[in-house]
Amino acid sequence: MVTSKAVDGVDFTIRKGETLGMVGESGCGKSVSALSVLRLIQEPPGKIVSGEIWFKGEELLKKRPEEMRKIRGNDVSMIFQEPMTSLNPVYTIGEQISEAI
Repeated sequence: MVTSKAVDGVDFTIRKGETLGMVGESGCGKSVSALSVLRLIQEPPGKIVSGEIWFKGEELLKKRPEEMRKIRGNDVSMIFQEPMTSLNPVYTIGEQISEAI
């Protein structure tokens, strides 16, 4: 079985009231990093092998699936690479992003 690292050495801090937008080349690890924070990496084929993900003083990697479901969307959200699948064309992008904040 051949293994490879999708991302390595990712480190960022988002303070209360801040929003993070990840920008980069295709394949650089933006989606994998965001999916990891949300604990949406499918095992297999993917696996978080080391590190920590902290949110509001709690380690997300230790949360049960039902606890993570409460956090996703309510506290932490992701707009996927294809914005038309996530955004409502009736409202401006600014309105939708500020609503999430």
